[in-house]
Amino acid sequence: MKNTKAKHSSRRAFLKSSGQIVTASAMLGALSPRAYASDDSVIRVALVGCGGRGSGAAANAMAVKNGPVKLFAMADVFEERLQRSYNGLIEAASAPRTEGSADIWVMGYRADKIDVPPERRFVGLDAYKNAIDCLRPGDVVILTTPVAFRWVHFRYAIQKGINVFMEKPVTVDGPSTRKMLELAAESERKNLKVGVGLMCRHCKARWELYDRIQSGAIGDLLTLRTYRQHGPAGFTGPNRSDLSELLWQIRHYLGFMWASGGLFQDIIAHNVDECCWMKGAWPVKAQGSGGRCYRDGNVDQNFDHYDVECTFADGATLFIYVRAMAGCRGEFASYAHGTKGAAVISTHMHTPAKCRIYKSHDFARANLTWAFPQPEPNPYQLEWDHLIDAIRNDTPFNEAKRGAEASLVTAMARRAVHTGQVVTYDEMLNCEEEFAGDVDKLTADSPAPVRAGADGLYPAPQPGLLKDREY
Repeated sequence: MKNTKAKHSSRRAFLKSSGQIVTASAMLGALSPRAYASDDSVIRVALVGCGGRGSGAAANAMAVKNGPVKLFAMADVFEERLQRSYNGLIEAASAPRTEGSADIWVMGYRADKIDVPPERRFVGLDAYKNAIDCLRPGDVVILTTPVAFRWVHFRYAIQKGINVFMEKPVTVDGPSTRKMLELAAESERKNLKVGVGLMCRHCKARWELYDRIQSGAIGDLLTLRTYRQHGPAGFTGPNRSDLSELLWQIRHYLGFMWASGGLFQDIIAHNVDECCWMKGAWPVKAQGSGGRCYRDGNVDQNFDHYDVECTFADGATLFIYVRAMAGCRGEFASYAHGTKGAAVISTHMHTPAKCRIYKSHDFARANLTWAFPQPEPNPYQLEWDHLIDAIRNDTPFNEAKRGAEASLVTAMARRAVHTGQVVTYDEMLNCEEEFAGDVDKLTADSPAPVRAGADGLYPAPQPGLLKDREY
């Protein structure tokens, strides 16, 4: 397990293998669909952000079995990406459906669930408004643009009374987290259903592992470890395209702190969240180190390795190891250690989790005491099954606050590395450094939030030298 070569993969590699995506259905039972927004009982979905993650989420939405769901509108800053997503979704709907087990099948929606004529495909920085305006109260918008725009789009959806599914992370810094927490409270007051793409919380294997850990199966939880180590990712060369600097940075959002929070925050979000879930708490402080060993012509703001120690209120620790470098050992997994034994939280990217418990800290087969049976229902599908079920049955479902808190913890860990200081949860929440304060005012002609220096490099963290800001 420790020597397995971990390959970097986006959360949803939809556009690369649209005809081969494996999704899963929870088969929640014969629930009677309830008219929630119109007499036809169809839930309309708008996709805002047509990259791989958004396209995969739209496919999962249409594969839900609890009543009819249709993709009704699409929006993106880039027309070619929108068209590629639309074509990929059509292609996937036409792929053969072969059952692999009771729960796992190829795709699972028909092409007639895609009802997005050209007049409901919108392009531009304001396209999200057009797409959301196509919906009715009770419908769902998928928000999967770069995270900098999340609170802006979420705010508009709330104003329109639209339910939301938004990808992780949902904030990048203290100010955006405070905005998101306020919006989360407003969405709850309006009884909107909000899903956040931290789908590990919908994983049946992790549910059972959580129950066993909380029941004392490995004793008192002392240490958690999580790894996201693979080849280079999120690194960006200079802009030699015909795109404006702003649009180029949006296209290469993982290279820029303002747009994404950086590579670290984006790729480790699930791992951090699943570990904190098992602990049942958020850490109260973080410290760590990191740097950039190789640039190879890249000019972005990312470090290529991060090692972070997060501490919980009771003294327990979470160790986070992120590395995006060629030729190094890879690992993509999370572990928990207690006074009576240890547990594997995840081992194969995010799914299947293959959760296991051992009677010692030696993960040898002879020490195995429990393992979740395989195959596992796919949590990417389960999170949509649960969201649509909550909409149709009007049951409480709002993950916005938890999503913001999880994002804040990851930002706290990142800031500790970038400044070289100990950063507490409260300090991160109340921090005034805002990467893109006027993101809601950006137009296609706006200057980019960050500019390259005379050497062609964008401002990067300088631990110890820049103690009060990250770059």
